[in-house]
Amino acid sequence: MIDLQEAVADKVIVRVTKDPAEIEAAQRLRYKVFYEEYKAVADEKTKRLQMDIDDYDAITDHLVVVDENLPKGTEQIVGTYRLLRREAAERYGKFYTSDEYDISPLLKSGAVLLELGRSCVLPPYRTRPVLQKLWQGIAHYVADHKIGLMFGCASLHGTDIDALKEQLSYLYHYHLAAPDLCPRAVQSRYVEMNLIPKEQLNVKQVFSSLPPLIKGYMRLGASIGLGAVVDEQFNTTDVCIVMPTHLVTQKYLKHYQRVTNNSIILDDEFASKTPSSKPPATTAV
Repeated sequence: MIDLQEAVADKVIVRVTKDPAEIEAAQRLRYKVFYEEYKAVADEKTKRLQMDIDDYDAITDHLVVVDENLPKGTEQIVGTYRLLRREAAERYGKFYTSDEYDISPLLKSGAVLLELGRSCVLPPYRTRPVLQKLWQGIAHYVADHKIGLMFGCASLHGTDIDALKEQLSYLYHYHLAAPDLCPRAVQSRYVEMNLIPKEQLNVKQVFSSLPPLIKGYMRLGASIGLGAVVDEQFNTTDVCIVMPTHLVTQKYLKHYQRVTNNSIILDDEFASKTPSSKPPATTAV
């Protein structure tokens, strides 16, 4: 029997693009997901252009998910990620995440940093085979640029904290970052995540309710900063993801070596950094 998810993913490729038309297509895709699907609040310019654009687009690399089953052209772009390296952020003046989190522990860590952001994938492609392809693309980028630590804001949909209390509590109890790599929500925007006692959580049920991209982070062993942040414009409640890159490169190391004939040298210091509390076995679904 043919696995339809695998069949769709078979023609999906992930790559970095510098093509202005493809970047514009990614911005239109972001508008479709963030504003039309998830009801972010658009200003007049955003409504008129029907594109999600900000100043960071000019200084980041744009990873795109391309479905080659579709007719050739920018309509093949079905997902995107924005990648911001430290040197570009320092030229600009800050990382995007700095508006929501104190990331000084990461800045002081000595790691080569990469911020992940503006991630979105169209609904039919929110499957494990496609997300695995996406992580293969990120693993290539990480290895090419010798990144040691990735981080960024990830979103739970909605701003009703009571409705999200189980998800926030689960992330706090099972995935909180180690103290020396733990960003903290800025005080003026800090939202408590420890809302339900650990023993009262149905772990498997709560994990299953998480957005696909956050589940992908958790499956790879990512950890979470302290405190959530409500983003009224995007109609989301954000958490800060922290991920030493060995968690990605170890999983996709053979794939990377097979494609590039290069080896990946892991940073021993950050390979030893693991979340303070690993996810329980019941989350590996």
